[in-house]
Amino acid sequence: MASTDDKAANKENVSSWKDSIYNPRTGELLGRTASSWALILLFYLVFYCFLAGMFALTMWVMLLTLDEYVPRYRDRVPTPGLVIRPNTLDISFNKSDQQKYAQYVQHLESFLQRYNDTEQENNEECNPGEYFLQDNSEDMTKKACRFKRGSLSLCSGLSDMNFGYSEGKPCVLLKMNRIIGLKPVGTPYISCTVKKDNPVQMHYFPSEGRFDKMYFPYYGKKAHENYVQPLVAVKLLLTKEDYNKELSVECRVEGSNLQNNDERDKFLGRVTFRIKVVE
Repeated sequence: MASTDDKAANKENVSSWKDSIYNPRTGELLGRTASSWALILLFYLVFYCFLAGMFALTMWVMLLTLDEYVPRYRDRVPTPGLVIRPNTLDISFNKSDQQKYAQYVQHLESFLQRYNDTEQENNEECNPGEYFLQDNSEDMTKKACRFKRGSLSLCSGLSDMNFGYSEGKPCVLLKMNRIIGLKPVGTPYISCTVKKDNPVQMHYFPSEGRFDKMYFPYYGKKAHENYVQPLVAVKLLLTKEDYNKELSVECRVEGSNLQNNDERDKFLGRVTFRIKVVE
C-alpha cells in the first residue's frame, strides 16, 4: 500500500498541474493574468490590422497603375495557336447515323451564332487587305470588322445544316488565338495535309483559306467587345477509299511571319487532329 507521504506527494503534483492551467489564488490562466492576456490580444489585433492595411494600400496603389483596356504585363507570344472546331482532336462518326455526328453539328451551329448576320450587322464593313488601325482613336471602345458566316459557303451551316457530316465530307473550322496588337506580315492562310499515300482533296472557305488583314490588330477583350476572330473552314472531300480509316490531318498557318514549326509547342501556328468516317 502507498504510504501517507506518497499520497500527499501525488495530491501536490495534481494540484500543481491544475494550477498551471488555472490558479484560483492569483487568477492566472495558463500562467497569465486577465490584464496580461488582454494586452497580448490587443497587440496582435493592432499588428494584424496594420498588416491588412498595408496589404490593402499596396493593392490599391498597384491597381492605380493598371489600364482597364490594355494589360500592363502580358506574355510576349509572337505567334498565336491554331484552334479547331468542333472542339476535339479526335472526330469519329458514322455518316449514316445522325446521332453519331449530331454532337459535332450542334457544336458548330452553337459556335457560329456570333457570326450570324443579325449579330454582324452592328460591326463595320472594312476594307479587305488593310489593317483596321484604331490606335489614334480617342474612343477606347474599338470597332470590329464584320465576319458573316455566309462567307464560309458550304461550311456555313446555312445551305447544309449538317456541315457535310451526313454525306461523309465533314467541315472543320479553324481560328487563331487572339493576341493583342498582332499584325502578321504577309497574308496568312491555312494549308492542310492528310498523312497518307493518296492525297485528300479539300475545299477552303473563304477563298484560298485566307485570314484577311482587316481583322488585325486585336485591341483586347474590353476595348474590342464585338470582335470575332476570322475563321477558315476546311471541307474534307473524303471518298469511299478513305472511309473506315483513321486519318491524321495537319493544318498550318502559312504565308506570313507566324511560326508553325516550333517542336516545343505543337499548337503554335498549327494543329493536328484525327478523323474517321464509318460508312
